Amino acid sequence: MSRKAMLGHKVRRLRRESGISQTQLAEQLEISPSYLNLIEHNQRPVSADLLIRIARVFDVDLQTFAEDVEGRLAADLREVFADPLFEGGGPAPAQEIRDLAANAPTVAQAVIDLYRAFREARDDLRTLAERIAADRGGDLASVRGAATDAFPIDRVHDFFQAHANHFPAIEEAAEALWREAELEQGDLYRGLASFLQRMHGVRARVMPHDVMQGALRRYDPHGRRLLLNEMLPGPSRTFHLAHQVALLYASGLLDRVAAEDGKLQTDAARRLCRIGLANYLAGAVMMPYEAFIRAAQSVRYDIAVLQRRFDASFEQVCHRLTSLQRPGLRGVPFSFLRVDKAGNISKRHSGGSLHFARFDSACPRLNIYDAFRFPGVVRTQVAILPDGATYLCIARDVVRAASGHRDPPQHLAIGLACDIAHAPQLVYADGIDLGHGAATPVGPTCRVCERLDCAQRAFPPIGQRLVPNEHVRGQSSYVRSGNGG
Repeated sequence: MSRKAMLGHKVRRLRRESGISQTQLAEQLEISPSYLNLIEHNQRPVSADLLIRIARVFDVDLQTFAEDVEGRLAADLREVFADPLFEGGGPAPAQEIRDLAANAPTVAQAVIDLYRAFREARDDLRTLAERIAADRGGDLASVRGAATDAFPIDRVHDFFQAHANHFPAIEEAAEALWREAELEQGDLYRGLASFLQRMHGVRARVMPHDVMQGALRRYDPHGRRLLLNEMLPGPSRTFHLAHQVALLYASGLLDRVAAEDGKLQTDAARRLCRIGLANYLAGAVMMPYEAFIRAAQSVRYDIAVLQRRFDASFEQVCHRLTSLQRPGLRGVPFSFLRVDKAGNISKRHSGGSLHFARFDSACPRLNIYDAFRFPGVVRTQVAILPDGATYLCIARDVVRAASGHRDPPQHLAIGLACDIAHAPQLVYADGIDLGHGAATPVGPTCRVCERLDCAQRAFPPIGQRLVPNEHVRGQSSYVRSGNGG
């Protein structure tokens, strides 16, 4: 690796998670504490030689550690500059974007944050315009307040992404909870309910759907009761119970982890992060790290088997697979995507070097959209990006049970993807041609995709001067189709 990178925040996070001082780490890396301090504050780059030493000290995957932040920043910047807002000045050269991400990551992140603020403001205006058009007498102040408060999820997404969706302190809390609650696999719900009542004086009760009035879970702190909707299937019931245990058992820890980087500045963002971390702890309780990863490796990541063994849903297993990044006991680095039938992305996590679009929809050629046409079937796909990076993708639809006649089931699709180098570890690669020749060409999102021969384009690519030709119709309205006659 010849180029240098600003990775100070990742070095600092790893050092703190390992519980060692700057002086101790500097000694192990054979550099001065003052130089390490400059690195951690992104005032000095990490050279290739030093990067190797850091990877060795912390037992981290070199490629994942070095490329994750830079690649994610570059991918996000490409999306930013693909906005029609910038068309007048021409597209930003790819090399300049890579240089900005590599050499000035703080500035790159500031550009992304600024663009996100612009998008939020633009969406606010659209919301207000629609409301004014529909109701001239509406309370515009309340409408604007509701619209402005709708985006803290982006900050929380960045927080989880920055930690590679792996939190050692919370993994340790899950293991401690197993010991203290004397939990047993196969009888997890009873064990958690007993612990909740014994240690926190809270009784868990399953209540009729009409009594819950649409809520899946409701905690009554005054009556010391946790009420769960009878419509919840078994794995979801256990998950919600574990979530409430996490909130009570590890309240202080959740606050400390959420406050680590200081970027969650609004109350809404902090609350969302706390909920996300409690969900993480609940998943770690249902699927304990060491038992789960060894089972995953043993059955070659067969999700159906893991569902049965840990009494978890397809989505719960897939989400847990993205968090297996413990030094010395790592799993395959997966990227995770969840979409609905309209194509809306409700959850994404980019593991390794695959980066899903942040501000736009995913590529329609990904097999995750085909999952709705084949209910209950795991679909496989070898996908190749314009830069040649190739991935094994799996996808399946999931149905969240209906809560009665007036609330129909929710249909979603879950997708996992890993670098093709990891594909042989997965049972889903058996019998599949993993070569480039069999790969489906995909792109990050239409605006930044370089493929002009795609019939599924929704928007023209930025920077391509397309001259409309009334005499010739190509595969897409946005594809250059020749001079005609």
